[in-house]
Amino acid sequence: MKKTGSLILSLVFIFVIVLTGCSKTSSTDVASPAVKDNASSDPTASTASPMPDQKLKYAVVLKTLANPFWVDMKTGIVAEAKKQGVTVDVFAASDESDLQGQAKIFEDLLGKGYAGIAFAPLSPVSLIPSVVEANKKGIFVVNIDEKVDMTELKNAGGFVYNFITTDNVKVGEKAGKSIVDKLGAAGGKVAILEGKAGNASGADRKNGAANAFKAASSIKVVDSQPADWDRTKALDVATNILQKNPDLKAFYAANDTMALGAMQAVANAGLDGKVLVVGTDGDPEALQAVAAGKMFATVAQDPGQIGASALDKLIKLAKDKPAGSVDMQPEFVAVDSKLIVK
Repeated sequence: MKKTGSLILSLVFIFVIVLTGCSKTSSTDVASPAVKDNASSDPTASTASPMPDQKLKYAVVLKTLANPFWVDMKTGIVAEAKKQGVTVDVFAASDESDLQGQAKIFEDLLGKGYAGIAFAPLSPVSLIPSVVEANKKGIFVVNIDEKVDMTELKNAGGFVYNFITTDNVKVGEKAGKSIVDKLGAAGGKVAILEGKAGNASGADRKNGAANAFKAASSIKVVDSQPADWDRTKALDVATNILQKNPDLKAFYAANDTMALGAMQAVANAGLDGKVLVVGTDGDPEALQAVAAGKMFATVAQDPGQIGASALDKLIKLAKDKPAGSVDMQPEFVAVDSKLIVK
């Protein structure tokens, strides 16, 4: 009996040890939550997945993904989402003329449970109805790059919490001043290639460049025309300007896509090295052209940081839950730019 009792006690003791061991797991046995990029069935969307216990999700509506500037912004947004462990879906219109398509994207997002939406409107008024509806649903809204018409937004009963962009007037001024400084005391005739008519960021860049030119008595602006952010149209517009002004000394283009079109027009006219071309955005192809001496300069923004800042603001808004009203002024967050020459 004693032997039997001892055997039973030994078995019980071993069983307890086994159970205790099974209930403990070392830290190396726990799989760390991972953030992964998920493919979307929507070719205009990009998603960064959250940690398993993350419930809130955010959306960003960009102008397009057909331009390196906006691709870089998407990259910055997704990187920030991974850094903070949140879900973000990035959407964009097919091109920068697709106002209706962008409005439909924003409208569709309103019923999909997003805590916050950041957006870069294709026009100052095109997304106002969706912003107003987002306000009604308690969705936090942040404005990126292209400023919504605040007067019209207020009249419609809407508001945004933040406006995040580069100071586009200063961008244009930097570009214009670089031309003024390069031409020196001799000065000369210059022309401006504007963005799409009615586009606020393009208008600000144009005005900034015009201010810099106006401040220099040796500079004469002989033409300023929209080229709609388009390379082919910029080639045509620049070609016509050069035909009318064969002694032109410089072009300022409100984005690099148009600057590359102007650069081609200059080459076609046999004026390489005689006509300066300055663009905006710091696109990869433009940077290569600057390095090769074909373009004089580009004013590089930091679209990745603009996108990251927008998502960060949405996350903080969802956490702090501040009240909003039609009378509020959005907080302005400026992301700096820099002039890049050879």
